[in-house]
Amino acid sequence: MSQPMLTLKSDKSSEDTPKATPHLLPCRVNHNGPVEPAQSFWNPKTAQDGTRTSYFRGRKLQGKAVKLPEGYRGAVAATSTAEQALERSGAEVIDLEPEMPQGSLQVQAEFDEMIVWGHEAGVDASDPYLRGAEEWLALAEKIHAYPTPASKETEVITLS
Repeated sequence: MSQPMLTLKSDKSSEDTPKATPHLLPCRVNHNGPVEPAQSFWNPKTAQDGTRTSYFRGRKLQGKAVKLPEGYRGAVAATSTAEQALERSGAEVIDLEPEMPQGSLQVQAEFDEMIVWGHEAGVDASDPYLRGAEEWLALAEKIHAYPTPASKETEVITLS
C-alpha cells in the first residue's frame, strides 16, 4: 500500500491560530503525553547577544533561533480526532473509485522560528538537524521553482 497524501486542515483563520516556538532538543524522552508544569523543569534564558541557555535534567544546553525564510510558515499538526475515532472503531470506508489514499493533519499552532539546541556548546553550521532543515528548504525551493522562458536548461540539484 502506498503512503497517504497528507493535507493540513485548520478550523481557524491564520490570525486566530495560536503561535508557538518549537524546540529541537538533542535527547530522547520516553514519554508521549501531556506535561503539566513545564516551567518547573524548562526555563530557557536569553542573553543580550541572543544566545539561549537552559538546563534539562542537569545538562546544559545552548540554543540558536532559526527563522523560517520569507514565504514559509511552520505548523504544529496532529492527526485529526475524527480519523482517529474511525480508525479505533475499525470501520471501513468503501470507495467505488480507488484513488491515492489521503490523510489529514489538524493545525494546532503556527510558528515562524524554531530553537535548535546543542549540548554544552552552541549550534553551528555542522549540526545535522540545522543542516537537514536548511537542505530541505533548499530542495523545496528547487522543486517549486518554475523555469523562466529565458532559461530552459535543466539544473542539477546537489546537496552538500
